[in-house]
Amino acid sequence: MTPFIAEILGTGLLILLGGGVVANVSLNKAIGQNSGWIVITTGWALAVFVGVVVAGPYSGAHLNPAVTIALAIAGKFQWADVPTYLGGEFLGAMLGSTLVYMMYKDHFDATEDGGAKRAVFCTAPAIPNVTRNLISEILGTFVLIICVFYFTGAEISDASGTKVGLGSIGAIPVSFVVWAIGLSLGGTTGYAINPARDLGPRIMHAILPIKGKTDGGWGYAWIPVVGPIIGGAIAAYLFLALS
Repeated sequence: MTPFIAEILGTGLLILLGGGVVANVSLNKAIGQNSGWIVITTGWALAVFVGVVVAGPYSGAHLNPAVTIALAIAGKFQWADVPTYLGGEFLGAMLGSTLVYMMYKDHFDATEDGGAKRAVFCTAPAIPNVTRNLISEILGTFVLIICVFYFTGAEISDASGTKVGLGSIGAIPVSFVVWAIGLSLGGTTGYAINPARDLGPRIMHAILPIKGKTDGGWGYAWIPVVGPIIGGAIAAYLFLALS
């Protein structure tokens, strides 16, 4: 499996499960309808775990353009490989959101609230305020990326000093970080903290034949793209300054 395919698959699984939990909570007649924010944030955290487990061994499991760009700024990733990773991330996000729509098609049809349907695909501010919404995405992504820089290897040492691999357990820390961001900082914008996670599905919301859908919120769409990139860049420069 190439890094490009790994990013498609990993990001696709991330959005399939992340968008899926929002569909389960938001759409009419879904078994999990109205189960709340704790379910959504937990579902997204576990979605990150699944995506990282699958893509990690082959691409490092960026699954997020903000991560890819921040790592390149910090000199931990080749700029020449950035376009390949970004392409895989956006394609995976579009694929994952399409699968969510296909699976929950009956529930989309049973839901009259166009905003609830759009929420399955992309984020929107609880209170529209360009400055604060942008700051929210910057801060949330900063927390994610600064933690990524300080994660140690997925291994421990036994009494003799021999490294003992933890394998997929190494994906747990980033999942906890995403969970913490959602619980603590997600109440203002829905914590996209990932340009591909928001823009890719938003494009599919516009393309797919969703019954009774509302507009795509395109006036807001730049914030969950620009904010995470700024937040990731700040984290990268701070990491370099402190190293």
